[in-house]
Formats: sequence, structure tokens, C-alpha cells
Amino acid sequence: MTARTLDTTEEGLAKAAAILTAGGLVAFPTETVYGLGADATNDRAVARIFAAKGRPHFNPLICHVPDVEAAAEIATLADKASALAESFWPGPLTLVLPRRGDGGLSRLVSAGLPTVAIRVPAAATAVDLLRRFGRPVAAPSANSSGRLSPTTAQHVLADLGAAIDAVVDGGACDIGVESTIIGFADGRPTLLRPGGLSVEAIEAVIGTVAQTEGSGDPGSVVAPGMLASHYAPRLPLRTNAAQARGGEVLLGFGRAAPPGPNLSKTGDLIEAAASLFALLHELDQGNATGIAVMTIPDHGLGRAINDRLKRAAAPRPAC
Repeated sequence: MTARTLDTTEEGLAKAAAILTAGGLVAFPTETVYGLGADATNDRAVARIFAAKGRPHFNPLICHVPDVEAAAEIATLADKASALAESFWPGPLTLVLPRRGDGGLSRLVSAGLPTVAIRVPAAATAVDLLRRFGRPVAAPSANSSGRLSPTTAQHVLADLGAAIDAVVDGGACDIGVESTIIGFADGRPTLLRPGGLSVEAIEAVIGTVAQTEGSGDPGSVVAPGMLASHYAPRLPLRTNAAQARGGEVLLGFGRAAPPGPNLSKTGDLIEAAASLFALLHELDQGNATGIAVMTIPDHGLGRAINDRLKRAAAPRPAC
């Protein structure tokens, strides 16, 4: 049975909250990508997320809450974490924080770790749904594990429509790439995943941020998006391409790109991020044998775009 499509009216969001209360799965739009939501305090509901996505159980989930006060009920925010929350929540920033023992979260959310990844989204629809539901919502991207993230309800339905209960159709996501993730192992701020908030903006608030990369080793995964192969289209993807090779389609960037699909003809990284997954979804459905992507500047949102492209181009894990 295909998932129900709900609108963003009071009635639609009330139905979505009721499905979450009953332990169901609801995809909903945020400013980054569509998330696949379940009651983060319900073990069975959280387990359904992993089953629907085919997601490894060692890969933690992000908990979404409506405000900083709700975050403080399930995790400890101190010093630099508090400064970032004050500066960038609501928004495209996830903080990996020590779990509170009395927070009531399912242990599956954290994949057995003593930390929890938390975000306060800015999208009005997401916040309204969170407030109506009244509990934390575990919500990774609403796609099959390792595949392209969804930026429209149609992307969700095409991928997970038979595996979830409903999707709230709030139109296209504004930012189009996932949130930036910052952890605080040993008290040192560390970039675990570049995303919709630039590292430059974060460092302007708390100073230098260390960087790490996911190795694909289950023991090294402390936050979502750290697997070596991730965000992948069906077709093989090649980065830093000057032109397409036989059978490929070229995804351009900037004014110097040849005619054809282009992330941003003006070289605008914000526009490029917003269109990245939508264009990859579109090209993945064509007749090409591969996707070649032109070089993207590696600063600001370009860093997040390049992270997604690098992981999309990585060797796929054996099935």
C-alpha cells in the first residue's frame, strides 16, 4: 500500500501527529531535506525507520525537537554547544551531545552510543508538526540507505512509498543538502559532516573546528552521513569532470559550463546546493550510463556539496 499524502494544513498536520503517536512513520519537509520521522521514545517505531530505509543499525539517527528547551530535556548543552545553539537554532545545524539518562529516548536512536544527535529545524511545517506531536522525532533523510536524499515529497514516494505510512507534502526544500553536524568528543568541537551551515559561520562563533571523515568502519560512525559510500544515485558518478565521456551526462556548474543541466549557471553555491539532489534524481532516471559533475569550489556550501559528491562517487558496498 502506498503512503498517504498529507498537506500542511492544520488537519493534515494533526493526522501526521496522530500517525506518529500510533508508532507510524511520517516523512516531512525540513529546510534541508525531507526527514523520515518516528517517535524517538518508541523502540518499535525507531526500529521501523531502520527497516524501511535498510539502514545499518550502527548508524545513529538525528532527533528533531522544536526548540532549545526541548533539546535540553534529552541532552546536555554546555559552553560552545550552547553558543552554537543560541546562534544557529533553529536552522541547518545538528549537535552531537551527551544523552541525559532520564531523557526517555530509545537506545536505537543513538546506536548504543552515550551521545545523541539533535537538531531544531527552521522549516515552519516541521516545527508545527513537532509541537503538535509533543515528543522528540527521530528523522534521518527519507530515502533508502545510501541513496540520493529527497528534496520533494515525490522523491520520497518514488523511493519509500510502500514502506511508510504518510508523507507531508510541503513542496521543495529550501537548502537542499543535509544539516552540518558538530560533535564535541573530549570537549573539542569537531566537524563530523559538512552541510547547510558553513564551517566559516560556525568558527566565527566558537573558533577553530577540527575535522574528521567517516571511514566506513562501523566503529568510527558517531553521526549520520559518515559512511564512505552514501548519497549515491543509481548511475555511477564521476567528480571534477571537464566534460562528459562516452554515455555520460554532464552536470555543469557556472557560466563556463556547456549547455545542459547546471547546478547554477551564475556560480551561486546556495542555488547549487538547493538543486543538487533534485538534478541528480532527474539525471538518474535518464538514459545515460553515468553522471559526470564539474568541479565545485570547496568553500562555504561548496564544501557540503563536494562531501555529498565524494561519497556518491565512492565504491558501492557489496550487497
